[in-house]
Amino acid sequence: MAFKILAINPGSTSTKIAVYNDENPVLSKSIDHPIEEISKFNSIQDQFEMRKDAVLNTLKENNIDIQSLSAIVGRGGLLPPVKSGAYLVNDEMIDRLKNDPILEHASNLGAIISYEIAKTIGIDAFIYDSVSVDELIDIARPSGNCNMDRACLSHALNSRAMAIKYCKDNNKKYNESNLIVAHLGGGISISVHENGRMIDIVSDDEGPFSPERSGRVPCKKLIDMCFSGKYTHNEMLKMIRGKGGIVSYLDTVDVREVEKMIEDGNEKAKLIYDAMIYQISKGIGELATVVDGNVDAIIITGGIAYSNKIVSMIKKRVKFIAHVEIIPGENELESLALGTLRVLTKEEDYKVYTEAEVARLNA
Repeated sequence: MAFKILAINPGSTSTKIAVYNDENPVLSKSIDHPIEEISKFNSIQDQFEMRKDAVLNTLKENNIDIQSLSAIVGRGGLLPPVKSGAYLVNDEMIDRLKNDPILEHASNLGAIISYEIAKTIGIDAFIYDSVSVDELIDIARPSGNCNMDRACLSHALNSRAMAIKYCKDNNKKYNESNLIVAHLGGGISISVHENGRMIDIVSDDEGPFSPERSGRVPCKKLIDMCFSGKYTHNEMLKMIRGKGGIVSYLDTVDVREVEKMIEDGNEKAKLIYDAMIYQISKGIGELATVVDGNVDAIIITGGIAYSNKIVSMIKKRVKFIAHVEIIPGENELESLALGTLRVLTKEEDYKVYTEAEVARLNA
C-alpha cells in the first residue's frame, strides 16, 4: 500500500510544503509571505488562517486532492522538552502551542495547521523531531552554574534524519551506531548519537560561530558589554544571534562571498573562514570524548556542507576520529515525510503528547 504524506514547515516569511508518495516527492513548494502581508498580524498565531488557506490553495493549484492523503506532518514547534521521533498531534499539544508555547515561533503553526486540515478529512497529524527534542544524558546537563544548566536546542530534525539515512545507506542500524552529526547552516549545532539517542550536543550558543551567530564567546567580556550601558537587551541578543559570527567581521552571511574574498586576496576573510572551520572541528572532537572515541562515522550536513572547500578542511582535521560522510542540505521536508512514513509502515512507533508525560520527563 502506498502512502501519501503532506509535510508542512512554517518559517518566518514562508511556509514550505511537500507531498510524498512513500519515499518519492511529487510536490515541493515554498509559499512566500511578503513582509507587508505578515505585518498585518499582531502575532504569529494570528497568521494561522492565512497560512492554512495558502497551503490548501497551493495543493489545489497543483491538483493534489487532500482526500488522497494518508497523514499530515508539521514541523514540531517550541514545546517543552520532548523525546525524539513522532508525536501524534492532539488537543493537549494544540492547547500548549496556542496558549503557552515555550517561545512564540512560526514553527508552532506546523502542528496547528496540520491538525486542522487532518481533522477535516479524518486522518492523523503528527510532528516529527521537534525543535525541543531533549535526550541529554544526566551528566551532560550541569553547565557549571546551578542557575543556568544546559538545555538541548539543536537542529534535531535534520541531524537525526541524516544519521538515519547514513545508517540505511550503509546497512547499519541507527540504534546500534555511534555517530557525530555537524549541521552547518546560518546557525551551527553538533550532536552525538549513541545507539539511537542524541545524548549530547554543542548548541549554536556554546560552540562554533557561524555566518550569523556568535557561538561560544568569553563570558566576562559578554557581561561587561551587557552592563556597559551602550546596548539594550534586544541589541545584545541580536549581537549574539543575527549579527554575530561571520557577518560581524565581514558584513556578509554568505559563505560563497567569503570564499570569493579569499580568492581576491583578503587575508582577514581567510582568517575568519579558517577560524570557523577550526571551531567546528574542535566541536566534533569535543563530542567524540562523550562516547570514549568510539565513533562509527562523522556526518556533515546543512547548507554550508555544499562547500567542498569547507568540508574538505574539516575532514582533514577530524578524519583521524572516524570516517567522514558528507550529506549536504537542510532536508527538513524530506525528514518530516520520511519520519512519518516510518510510522505509517510500523517501522517506528509514535508517542502521544500529554502534559503529564512532559512533566514526568522534565522532573
